[in-house]
Amino acid sequence: MKRGFLEACVLAAISGEESYGYQIVKDVPASMGLTESTLYPLLKRLEKAGCITARSAEHNGRLRRYYRITDDGRARIEEFLAEWPSVREIYTYVEGAHHDAR
Repeated sequence: MKRGFLEACVLAAISGEESYGYQIVKDVPASMGLTESTLYPLLKRLEKAGCITARSAEHNGRLRRYYRITDDGRARIEEFLAEWPSVREIYTYVEGAHHDAR
């Protein structure tokens, strides 16, 4: 489940403007526990799925990869948001069952 949240957070982080790995890690809430080592495989999956595009550009004498969301990526965010009410319902059930068991 957390993978879906990470994917949505990464897509949201680049939904306004293109960004690069280190900046994406900084922009995603720390509570998600996103690191560069988990980010780059996720970016590759998102690129392969057509949710993002990537380009390389020089920055301070070094190549940096910039990522931009696509229409498919925006649709993926919409799908995530549409599923949120059922996720909230499951959370409420689990929370209630846990407290009732005490």
